[in-house]
Amino acid sequence: MTRTITPRLRTLVLLFLAVTGALLAGAGPASAHAALTGSDPSQGVVVTKAPDQVTLTFSENVSMNDNSIRVLDPKGARVDLGKPDNLSGTTYGVQLKSGLAKGTYTVAWQVVSADSHPVAGAFTFSVGTPSRTVASVGDQDVGGGVVGWLYGFGRYMSYAGYIVLVGGAAFVLACWRRGSGVRAMQRLVVGGWLTLTAATLWLLLLRGSYTTSGSVGDIVDLNLLGQVLQTKTGAALVSRLLLLAAAALFIAVLFGAYDKREEGEDKRDLTFGLAIGGTVVAAGLAASWAMAEHASTGLQPGLAMPVDVVHLLAVAAWLGGLTALLVALYRAPAGTPVESVAVRRFSRVAFGSVLALVATGSYQSWRQLGSWSAFTDTTYGELLLVKIGLVALLVGIASISRRWTGRLADSAVTETEAEAGAAASEEAEKAKATVKASAATKEASATSAKAPTGASGKVASVDDDANDGPAPDADPERAAQLARQQTAMDTARQKRARDADPHRFGLRRSVLAEAGVAVVLLAVTTVLTQTEPGRTEQDAKAAASAASSSSASNSSSGALTLDMSFDTGGKDGKGVVRIDLDPATVGSNEMHVYVQRPNGRAFDIPEVKVAFTLAAKNLGPLSVAPDHVTTGHWAARGVQIPMAGDWRVSVTVRTSDIDQVTVSKNAQIG
Repeated sequence: MTRTITPRLRTLVLLFLAVTGALLAGAGPASAHAALTGSDPSQGVVVTKAPDQVTLTFSENVSMNDNSIRVLDPKGARVDLGKPDNLSGTTYGVQLKSGLAKGTYTVAWQVVSADSHPVAGAFTFSVGTPSRTVASVGDQDVGGGVVGWLYGFGRYMSYAGYIVLVGGAAFVLACWRRGSGVRAMQRLVVGGWLTLTAATLWLLLLRGSYTTSGSVGDIVDLNLLGQVLQTKTGAALVSRLLLLAAAALFIAVLFGAYDKREEGEDKRDLTFGLAIGGTVVAAGLAASWAMAEHASTGLQPGLAMPVDVVHLLAVAAWLGGLTALLVALYRAPAGTPVESVAVRRFSRVAFGSVLALVATGSYQSWRQLGSWSAFTDTTYGELLLVKIGLVALLVGIASISRRWTGRLADSAVTETEAEAGAAASEEAEKAKATVKASAATKEASATSAKAPTGASGKVASVDDDANDGPAPDADPERAAQLARQQTAMDTARQKRARDADPHRFGLRRSVLAEAGVAVVLLAVTTVLTQTEPGRTEQDAKAAASAASSSSASNSSSGALTLDMSFDTGGKDGKGVVRIDLDPATVGSNEMHVYVQRPNGRAFDIPEVKVAFTLAAKNLGPLSVAPDHVTTGHWAARGVQIPMAGDWRVSVTVRTSDIDQVTVSKNAQIG
């Protein structure tokens, strides 16, 4: 039996590791869930008078500390006065030192969005006339690196532990009460509890580094841990640990007093009490996610959070129950196999869970996407389509399992009759053996009585020895050994008989396939929770477009701004490149190039080149290689435009050693 099961379970574990590694590694840094929708001064603007403060407006509320907004002068020195203030709603500002000199200033910001994810960015503005700046804001790819990967893995394990814990306990209590005495089921549920507890502690320890420096060394920084405990996410993780203590008591009763309780009114009362208490604890654990992530911000949070709790409970009841059924089918003792009635009960529970998932998932999709186009235009929408496809596949396989369940139920009566017949035959054989043994004993006694006891006296001597010492068959150790051998043989025979049932075998394979798809589904869901919602991404794009228009209108007379989308086809290959040419006249010009992701977040790429071509006069291409200034920002001075006309501005963007594309636009210059 073990040799048959082990390769299948090993395949499932390898699938789990491969999918987890591919998705978490491919996801890279956690996408921004709060987007910068505006600033004053705006990005790239040249102002005549130094501002008193810098303000940033985000798409949702964010958490800040003293270093969340830094303003650096051209030499890299800080010119802000400290911790930012919440001026109104989602607008935050930081005061600047007086008497700022002319030149280009860098604004670097790093905050934590309301749904717990870190986000960072940078932009520049100039006072008087632009200047070359050497300000460095460091790596703005927060939420990535080793700490980001470890945090993502912890999130996956916390979801997996919750699903196994809640779904396994629900399966025992609602579908297979005899399972409370099965060691494999006890290990499954306790394993889920241990996984969720360890993952929660792991996330609490990583949280400070994840939202700030991203350094592995900061994981053990107690000061950061103290700051985390004062945040909404820290409170959610601590409350999860407290609820897990209550869950430990629930598990102790379920697999202790409940298993030992005889069937009757007392056990029914205990079942009802465990059901109520378990539901409260499971809902509380689900709320620890809802209160700190997507559901807690955006549209209708008062409705979204309870809907999210129901969604998580339905996922646990379905996928966790599926895991418990898989363990029961493969690991349940031969004397306590999972009954067909338990499988039918779980089938009904799973069906109800799917209905709840469809209802709550539809609401969540509408809330996070906002439009049909977001399905294909945003990363969140694309991942959601993958999740929907996996759920559909899982439902399809589940329908096959339901058919096997029906066949298993049809054969239950036949199996019972066969087992009864086998038991009767076995008893009959034992009775025959007893009769034969009794006859043999009588015959031996008669022979002994007739044997001569003359000169030799051997028979009497043998009989005396037999009466004086214990008979070989009366040896207690030998009897115990024979009993163990007989029990092992009976168990093996029962397992062979059980495994020979084609209906149970078919159900096993279909449930195993369901579990494999569920592992992939859980990995996709974990990545989805770390991805910026489609509605927010589209709002950020619109805000970035509006900011570009505002920047163009606020720049000096005659300045030119061009926005061009690009897609190199490789990793991180999509984005928007913006060209600012000032004053966009014949002669010397200053050019700034900005590269942003689709969500408006600045990022660096290996190479940017610009070329100007005036086809009407057969001039060009006039190539310009701008210098890198800061994250997502390149600049070049003294760009010469020899004559006025309709110039074609081409930008070559290279995002890797092999991924490159050239995008172009025409503009009137001079």
